Amino acid sequence: MAMVDPISDMLTRMRNAKDQSFATVEMPASRMKMEILKMLKKEGFIRNFVVRKRKGHNVLKVYLKYTDEGVPSFDYITRISKPGRRVYVDKNNIPLVAGGMGITVVSTSQGIMTGHEARRRKIGGEVVCNIW
Repeated sequence: MAMVDPISDMLTRMRNAKDQSFATVEMPASRMKMEILKMLKKEGFIRNFVVRKRKGHNVLKVYLKYTDEGVPSFDYITRISKPGRRVYVDKNNIPLVAGGMGITVVSTSQGIMTGHEARRRKIGGEVVCNIW
């Protein structure tokens, strides 16, 4: 059976792994997922990720980030725009997450970027998810 929303699946796997204090989590690979993970790594929400070949298809292995006390680097990760209800914003309405402490992931005509970057470049797009 085909997966309806692979981005939501990725976020759910990361959320479940964080709740169980797993060090890593694996998921099927795609270009959009890799772009989102690059941004999460750059913003400090994950340690790293690698692409591995498994039985003829690529798999992403994500290394989650925790403090020395075992506290995860993010508390919440939620999908905003879904296949049944797409959410688009213009440059003036990009939401702030947790008073600026979290990030909004925006898919724009210039690629995947944070809400801060989209505001700076003065472009809008589809709100993919929020993380804080």
